[in-house]
Amino acid sequence: MKGNYLIQTCIWTLCVLFVLLLLWFLPPLSIGGHTLRHVDLLSDVRPPTPSMAEEVDSLPPPPKPAFVDTCRTGMTCIEDYSDSTRRGMMAFYRALNTLEQQPRHVRIAVFGDSFIEADILTADLRNLLQSRYGGCGVGYVDITSTTYGYRPTVRHSFQGWQSHAITDSVYFDYSKQSISGHYFVARPGAYVELRGQRKYGTLLDSCRQATLYFHNKGEVTLSARINGREAARQTFLPTGDLQEMTLDGVIGSVRWTVEQADSTLFYGAAMDGDRGITVDNFALRGSSGLSLATIPQHTLHAFNDERPYDLVILLYGLNVATERGRIYDKYKEGMQRTLSHLKKALPDAGILIVSVGDRDYRTDEGELRTMPGIKHLVRYQQNIAADNAVAFWNLFEAMGGEGSMAKLVHAKPAKANLDYTHINFRGGKQLATLLYEAMIYGKEQYDRRQAYEENR
Repeated sequence: MKGNYLIQTCIWTLCVLFVLLLLWFLPPLSIGGHTLRHVDLLSDVRPPTPSMAEEVDSLPPPPKPAFVDTCRTGMTCIEDYSDSTRRGMMAFYRALNTLEQQPRHVRIAVFGDSFIEADILTADLRNLLQSRYGGCGVGYVDITSTTYGYRPTVRHSFQGWQSHAITDSVYFDYSKQSISGHYFVARPGAYVELRGQRKYGTLLDSCRQATLYFHNKGEVTLSARINGREAARQTFLPTGDLQEMTLDGVIGSVRWTVEQADSTLFYGAAMDGDRGITVDNFALRGSSGLSLATIPQHTLHAFNDERPYDLVILLYGLNVATERGRIYDKYKEGMQRTLSHLKKALPDAGILIVSVGDRDYRTDEGELRTMPGIKHLVRYQQNIAADNAVAFWNLFEAMGGEGSMAKLVHAKPAKANLDYTHINFRGGKQLATLLYEAMIYGKEQYDRRQAYEENR
């Protein structure tokens, strides 16, 4: 072979290098909704861009909480913005004190999105509270479930139902929905069975009360079988109100079968203790929380009469935050309507807004960073709590702030999923423990204030 190709090789190398350097000036490209990584050969020597923590936050600081306690070092405390209406944590703390003096139920409703789906986080919060204050059972469960077989806190089986959810893409009758945003219609022979579990939590293998909730405009005949024994039958005449079939005893499993149902909507079943803590998980995948305002007032009132809550926890944000979002005024207006709706329907319940947690994304340079909209959404949620005189807990801060989701994903073993958005059950246990400790610490502070005021 003749000739010297050294010069040609150098020229080609310089041309390729030049083209790669020019790629840095290309705008971000997206394919199938995924942004391609930005090409930057000089990324290792280029000065780093300002982190989200260094961005100028245009939001004003939130008002000071109504009760300012000294927060323990390393703890993210609950901030109570309640006014004279006491719609923050006080109702819950009072209920716990009453429970210590006489048997009663203390119920918590946790409304959220896919972050708590399948009882993630709420399972461990339930276990911690029941271990301290008593109680047993998994609480409320919809008739059917999209996470069938995935929820470890109850063995849930069902057959013969038409399921309707507010997230359906086809027709959904908002006037028929239950407190969970669902309703179910039974086909002939439909059944639902709940069986206690021992694999997750220490107080879930059995309960003392089992209840089926429904609304009938015609006669309904149901049979219920406890622990596989002979079935008990009961016929219900229409009353125009929420009805329930309640069973008592040491219940490891319960199976309801619909023998006859005329114009009946079924909602859910529950396994509870006869006293102590109940934590109901009302997770709705894809929800922002605004749909709670569409639940009819009479439905919420009916559930509050039969299953009154001492604390309502709202844990939303994953379906609200965006990569570049800074202004969430529309969301704030919607949540204010939702809070007013809940306050009216559940007049004795305290309300705790739990902020969105960390959520990471890859920048154009391929770096994992907290989604810029997250920090701003947390501030909005804090202001929503302050403006509506309820309580607030900063989950983003409790997780560790910026970049904490990536740390959970890369932990050994992993505590979050590779989408850098959702925690797994190990991560849920960690965050539930932090929330539980904040709740207990808040109660201790409340008790100290009460003792001080009584002795003045």
